[in-house]
Amino acid sequence: MFRRIGSGVVRHPVWTIVAWLIAAVAIVATAPSLPSNSDESSFLPKSYESIKAADLQTKAFPSAFTPSAIALYQRSDGGKLTAADQKDVARITTELGKKHIDQVQKVVPGQPSKDGRYTMTLVQMDSKNAGQPAQADAAKVLRDDVKQLAKGTDLDVKLGGSAAQALDQQDSSKRGEALIGIGTFLIILVTLLIIFRAPILAVLPLVLIGVVASIANGLIAYATKLFGLQANSSVSSILIVVLFGVGTDYFLFLMFRYRERLRAGDEPKQAMINAVARVGEAIASAAGAVIIAFLALVLSTLGFLKQMGPALAISVTVTLIAGLTLIPAVVSLIGPKVFWPSKSWQQEPQNARFAALGRGVQRRPALTAALSGLVLVALSLGTLGYKATFDLASGSMPKTKESMVVQDEIQKAYSAGAAAPTDVYLSSTDGKPLDKSAFPGYAEKLGAVDGVASARMSQLNPGGTTADFTVTLKYEASTEKAIDAVGRVRDVAHASAPDGTKALVGGMSSIYKDINTAVNHDYRTVFPVAALLIMLILGLLLRSVVAPWYLIASVGLGFGATLGATVWIFQDAQGHPGLMFMLPVIMYLFVVAIGTDYNILMIARLREEAREGRDPREAASMALRHAGPTVAAAGFILAATFATMMLAGNALLTEMGFAVSFGIAVAAFVMAMFFTPSLTALIGHAAWWPGHADRTQESAGGHASDTSGPVSGPGDEDAVTHDPASRRG
Repeated sequence: MFRRIGSGVVRHPVWTIVAWLIAAVAIVATAPSLPSNSDESSFLPKSYESIKAADLQTKAFPSAFTPSAIALYQRSDGGKLTAADQKDVARITTELGKKHIDQVQKVVPGQPSKDGRYTMTLVQMDSKNAGQPAQADAAKVLRDDVKQLAKGTDLDVKLGGSAAQALDQQDSSKRGEALIGIGTFLIILVTLLIIFRAPILAVLPLVLIGVVASIANGLIAYATKLFGLQANSSVSSILIVVLFGVGTDYFLFLMFRYRERLRAGDEPKQAMINAVARVGEAIASAAGAVIIAFLALVLSTLGFLKQMGPALAISVTVTLIAGLTLIPAVVSLIGPKVFWPSKSWQQEPQNARFAALGRGVQRRPALTAALSGLVLVALSLGTLGYKATFDLASGSMPKTKESMVVQDEIQKAYSAGAAAPTDVYLSSTDGKPLDKSAFPGYAEKLGAVDGVASARMSQLNPGGTTADFTVTLKYEASTEKAIDAVGRVRDVAHASAPDGTKALVGGMSSIYKDINTAVNHDYRTVFPVAALLIMLILGLLLRSVVAPWYLIASVGLGFGATLGATVWIFQDAQGHPGLMFMLPVIMYLFVVAIGTDYNILMIARLREEAREGRDPREAASMALRHAGPTVAAAGFILAATFATMMLAGNALLTEMGFAVSFGIAVAAFVMAMFFTPSLTALIGHAAWWPGHADRTQESAGGHASDTSGPVSGPGDEDAVTHDPASRRG
């Protein structure tokens, strides 16, 4: 199949390129815009208690005031607010309400702080559009207007709240994407120049992947709209890295094999056909593992991850198709001039360092496996200290952003939980009015819960069937202490509800509590499903039942080592209260899926060496010698591109950038280089049971690999195989 694909695109390169350009123009011109949603509650299914509570609030208290934006005032000199300052605040609040800004429903004065240094204006917006771009636009107008109205006074005013956070997150995301894009571009360009010393070859993948990115983004926007998925601005930053990182990897695999076929004496066009034929199966298998792992996110209960899974799967699918069609078509048109001005492509390198590493694995496979395994296990111990944090807004932007400054100042000036109180809704189950005499005792029980600062009955709906008890926690809403406290509030609220009533607990801490439950569900569902599907792909590729088990186990160890190292660096060394809650899920999928890619490349080369008659230990040595350079180059580029996410300047992408880049480095330079080949050498022929895919033609009864077909991974890029017969196209 891959030979037919290669033959088709090489014989009709112009038509292939034209088809891609037409597709790019059509998709980009017609694709809808990709919205961004920063409302954490929209990521949860309707079955969770916090969402049920929000729905009940909408029905029972349709006019309830929930601020979407908060203007926080203080004197410029930091002193207590004077009577004149209070008058200015009242005037600004009134004039702000008269402006009738889009999305704004009500503007009211807030409470002053106990120390008299702060006061607030509260702005209510349309709850149906919470987290949507329209409210971010409204926040921009509000921020400009409130600062304009405060000119000429002694007041310093800042705008915070969820709408302002959405605005700041949007701006931060644009800056982050620009930095990530520039960093990724430079890393790929410089690394390819060092590897090939050919400017055309260094620039070509960036141009081609740019076309692929435009198509992928358009298809993602279509899919998001078609299936009603939730979007988040952080997805765009991740997509840049996935497209350029994975795309460059597939480009490398193909170009190394193309160079090998040219060295073997193939005519240029035939060399590209043979390259696609021989590398296609391994690239498709590697991409398949990544795509399936990403699609496993569809099983997540979180809207953010549900959207991310298909988006990344679409990106890798388009990249795979481009790797097998667009790249071969363009390179076949250019021919060997793509390597200009370097002449090194005409000679086979000796790979002395990798040959020495291979000999070390051959002599002491048990020691190599033990030492590399010990490193992974030692790093994995850090996972025991893992804690999660759930404030997606503050995690998605720097602490210096105005809305984050407001959040911190409100927490210091008021009760830590005052900015996002918890609501307990007590409802009649039989439609009869509630017994008001039970309210004081119920509020007292809620107020006595460990971690609660105060509790009071704040409002009753017109029919008297639902009461709202406002519970203020002692802790900021997204902290682990607040989430534990709201769990205790739930227990007491449910247990103490009078006969004939039902209690639902809402608010941000309740939402975070449910997100925590949802993430734990994902750990139990997404992880094993992704692992089983990847093992299935490995089994089909390797025709083995044994090898997939220790390959996936090694990648699992890599995941543990990555999470452990991330915990030590960010929680222990930098003092973060925890890692962003979705990080382990994303890390697992990237490290397991992409880590499997490098294992596929190494094991495929090892199988090829074994088929030439080498014993398991020698095959491992030769595999490392010849596949090592590709794994090292691909691993370095991909790890470095993911590391550019640390330039974004926010906790989520910084943690994700480090974790994924570290995981890929572990996968390439520990697992694929040492752990996998040494284990395979130790297990020997049994690793290939029941298929015996490592046997020579004589011992396998004539079922040796066809060297002109896709029998091995792109790991054999830099070496012409030792069997002269393998030089045939």
